[in-house]
Amino acid sequence: MNKYRKLFEPIKIGNCEIKNRFAMAPMGPLGLGGSDGGFNQRGIDYYTERAKGGTGLIITGVTFVDNEIEKHAMANLPCSTLNPIQFIRTAREMTERIHAYNAKVFLQMSGGFGRVAIPEVLGDFPPIAPSEVEHRWLDKTCRELEIHEIKSIVKKFGDGAFNAKKAGFDGVQIHAVHEGYLIDQFAISFFNKRTDEYGGSLENRLRFAREIVEEIKNRCGSDFPVTLRYSPKSFIKDFRDGALPNEEFIEKGRDLEEGIEAARLLVSYGYDALDVDVGSYDSWWWSHPPMYQAKGLYRSFAKLIKEIVDVPILCAGRMDNPDMALKSIENETCDIISLGRPLLADPDYVNKLRGNKVKSIRPCISCQEGCMGRIQHYSMLNCAVNPQACKERANALNPISRKKKVLVVGGGVAGCEAARVLALRGHDVTLYEKEDRLGGNLIPGGAPDFKEDDILLATWYTDTLKELGVKVNLNSKITKNEILNFNADSVIIATGSIPRVFSLGDDEKVFTAADVLMDKKDCKSNTVIIGGGLVGCETALYLAKKGKKVTIIEALHKLLAVNGPLCSANKEMLEKLIPFNNIDVKLNSKAKFFKDGVLEIENKNGIEKINCDSVILSVGYKEENSLYKELEFEFSDIYLLGDARKVSNIMYAIWDAYEVANHI
Repeated sequence: MNKYRKLFEPIKIGNCEIKNRFAMAPMGPLGLGGSDGGFNQRGIDYYTERAKGGTGLIITGVTFVDNEIEKHAMANLPCSTLNPIQFIRTAREMTERIHAYNAKVFLQMSGGFGRVAIPEVLGDFPPIAPSEVEHRWLDKTCRELEIHEIKSIVKKFGDGAFNAKKAGFDGVQIHAVHEGYLIDQFAISFFNKRTDEYGGSLENRLRFAREIVEEIKNRCGSDFPVTLRYSPKSFIKDFRDGALPNEEFIEKGRDLEEGIEAARLLVSYGYDALDVDVGSYDSWWWSHPPMYQAKGLYRSFAKLIKEIVDVPILCAGRMDNPDMALKSIENETCDIISLGRPLLADPDYVNKLRGNKVKSIRPCISCQEGCMGRIQHYSMLNCAVNPQACKERANALNPISRKKKVLVVGGGVAGCEAARVLALRGHDVTLYEKEDRLGGNLIPGGAPDFKEDDILLATWYTDTLKELGVKVNLNSKITKNEILNFNADSVIIATGSIPRVFSLGDDEKVFTAADVLMDKKDCKSNTVIIGGGLVGCETALYLAKKGKKVTIIEALHKLLAVNGPLCSANKEMLEKLIPFNNIDVKLNSKAKFFKDGVLEIENKNGIEKINCDSVILSVGYKEENSLYKELEFEFSDIYLLGDARKVSNIMYAIWDAYEVANHI
């Protein structure tokens, strides 16, 4: 018997019945809309694929209702009022396809971003806000919205919801009294300094949200579900300054006491469900939690809100563990589990869970590079571990005309992904890996408890390749001659990278980060890490959490200065975690010599001496492509992938491997 059966009991939001307890959490549909305001084919395919995968309720990412007061660069996001005919036409196609899978779909609607609008996404525009407050990203002061503009946006919500209902949406979600977007800025006194009916008391600050739900109900009927994305706590220390977990601070945003009262008021206004998270863009590692945040970090807040209101509560926030999801439903923490990034990583999550195939669920690693990072920099939503996310049609598996014998050398993520795709397409695949397990740099990288999903990804590849019948040879370092004698039609070299090392003198006590993370070397209680990149900082955090005294030496002027792509939410949280965990940092400093437990470094003050038990080198990696160079003129169909081609990150290793393997 499937122990997760309770997760598949139906539930109602208003009069709308959801077939199970899973919703697709809203994620910004950048790249999924057209310049005419409708959904493009990528968007239609993307949402339909998650419905096909078993998710009971699809909540689209944010769409706009207004493109006049806060003018957005099109085509970034769909807009339900810009061109109603085109919006209805494209959305209708999408809702009809979603309904074929007995799923429901809500349109998430936004009144604007206000002071948190990301310039790279929305372009250069005069920022707006409830009051004249500083912008989150720009050195600009936002202009105060006029009352007639507020009234106009409210009316646009009614227009947009009417168009959504006509297009076949089963309800809408209002974005948001959460995360510090425009409506939330009105609700929080720290940003709202107005003295009219939209400022002052909590009821006045919530007037914008109240008028929106009233307008939608008037236009669409009282039985048309209207839900709200809602944050009962902001975690704001100051402008552009957020709090960390377990940090003592004075809340300048919405504190929990006001959050509870606001929840009561919002439900009394007519909202049919609350989708609970916490945080704001000033503390955006709460709203967009990296791997440094705990799993299920919103649960306590969801349970608190559920105890004081009588509408369904949705809860997201790293809820991908099915046992955690089940317990949250059983103990009435929430009513619906919202999965965002996990459904990017695996659109079939729900069906696999229903079919007792938990091991086959591809894990999200919370890197945020394919989702939030791509949104921030390229106005595109994707997924690091799933190259097909938001590109379901463009990246569909290509049929093969002839079965080929393909040899893959290297069992890191690039080699594993290539082998997976080749086998799915029907090729005969053999993989050689010199170590005793698959995963490559996922294994040392996944040693810290906050990187557990890296290990889960390695395990997923191991199980998947076995299921697909890929012939995997571990502890096997294959040579040039053995490859030549293999008689492969195609060869993929994915031999990864090796740490950069150099001598400091007493090299018996100088280790690589990988050796320490894998417990091959004991750094003792007091260590110095040379290199303040991602690996160096994560290793420092891991050791500090184990009670070690750690110092980071970085030659550049700041930490994390030279890395591959790294989502800013992850980067900013890690930067704050370093001092919070009492890790010493010495910038603009170079290690010179280590002997008898003393490391000499050089900086602007001259030579400084640091007492330590060991030194850990974390100064980057270099490509290991020697085997490829031996073979590149021996085969017409040979490919170099992953770190062996160019040291980068997990996302590009997987994406490049998928591209190549899908066209062999």
